[in-house]
Amino acid sequence: MTDATESLILDLLEWIGRDERGYAETMDAWRTSCPRLPVWEEANDRGLFMRDVLCGNPVVRVSPAGRRLLARLRGDCRTTGSTGSRAGGARTAQ
Repeated sequence: MTDATESLILDLLEWIGRDERGYAETMDAWRTSCPRLPVWEEANDRGLFMRDVLCGNPVVRVSPAGRRLLARLRGDCRTTGSTGSRAGGARTAQ
């Protein structure tokens, strides 16, 4: 896998972030027919996302494997918890 694809997969994980994104929104933003940049397809093949239905709408969430990858690539152990990560790695005080 190219460094560009790896970087874009990380961007995709951060874009989805802590909460879910609509499946249609995700496909509009990230699906490509370019064989050189298979970002969504590669991330999906690796199991970095979970698809679900929320209130009748299909959504995409970062999977536990995706959170672990984010933590490893960003060197941030905070993203491995059950709350996931926010885009940019920011967390709010509780």
